[in-house]
Amino acid sequence: MAISSIFDGGELRRQFHSAGISPNFIPFIWKYVVQNPNCDWDDITSLPSAAYPLLRSHFKPSTSSLHTVIDSSDNVTTKLLIKLQNGSFVEAVIMRYDTRLGKYGGKPRPGGPRSTLCISSQVGCKMGCKFCATGSMGFKSNLSSGEIVEQLVHASHFSQIRNVVFMGMGEPLNNYSALVEAIHIMQGSPFQLSPKKITVSTVGIIHAINKLQSDLPNLNLAVSLHAPVQDIRCQIMPAARAFPLEKLMDTLRTYQTNSGQKIFIEYIMLDEVNDEEQHAHQLGKLLETFQVVVNLIPFNPIGNLSYFKTSSEQKVARFQKILRGTYNIRTTVRKQMGQDISGACGQLVVNQPDKRSTGSAGLLTDIEDLHL
Repeated sequence: MAISSIFDGGELRRQFHSAGISPNFIPFIWKYVVQNPNCDWDDITSLPSAAYPLLRSHFKPSTSSLHTVIDSSDNVTTKLLIKLQNGSFVEAVIMRYDTRLGKYGGKPRPGGPRSTLCISSQVGCKMGCKFCATGSMGFKSNLSSGEIVEQLVHASHFSQIRNVVFMGMGEPLNNYSALVEAIHIMQGSPFQLSPKKITVSTVGIIHAINKLQSDLPNLNLAVSLHAPVQDIRCQIMPAARAFPLEKLMDTLRTYQTNSGQKIFIEYIMLDEVNDEEQHAHQLGKLLETFQVVVNLIPFNPIGNLSYFKTSSEQKVARFQKILRGTYNIRTTVRKQMGQDISGACGQLVVNQPDKRSTGSAGLLTDIEDLHL
């Protein structure tokens, strides 16, 4: 039987319960492992004697290892290639921002430098989105809750992570149980991430969205909409056939009514596919009764796999102007980060670079603070 990650919280609690060990020791163990990633279990003092043989036989401080670290030329983005114990690889991306560079309501934002971690939930993905490199891999396997949390542990040794976005490899809501458990762990000691600092992105898995508000209240929901009508959505996102746009919007309306929170709408800009003025008006009419933030995402090329071209800056600006001016919808344009290391949106696909690039450091505005 495979050894579990110490961050597989459900399994750890079950084992402790069977052995009569208090679960109150679990946050203490996690904190020690985060601070001492190469520790042996005997290094942790003050545990009940029954805990040591249990930990040695069933758990590892980490079941994954950091295979490669590669920085963008400006040092703003760092991509982590992580090897799992089954030999598969996943990628996570650290993005560094400065909230003081953005504005909200016409006024400078408070705060300072912070880092956001983009996390993977699966090896590969079964959604098959034609603009996404991960979709070209097909679906390989789900990650355990521990393998999800270990990405945060690895990243924390490079930067203090303030925000987590589930926008890496995989469809998070297709790995629902592990996702929920991992986020619960991230919200507790020693990570203490506020749910408002965690964003889960989905293509629109309706039955899972219906459960999300009760299982994970107060987190941010981002929906990969990418088209204002069903036929275009199906052309670029084959999985959308299973989630009709009308039913998806009804589900989002119920979610918003119950949660009272804004929903983030992700919209990739594909030249001559979904970026014309008529598409902006269709999207505005679709969303005008919702409380949303639309994030326009310039398409990032994915080599020979690409069917698409990137929309011009002029088209993106016109699209944004229509949504903001005609429909009063808050609309941002995502800053392109990590393209040179294939760490940008839609570019995550497992490869194994053999070097670490370097460059001058700098900070960018948070993706939600741009062009406001």
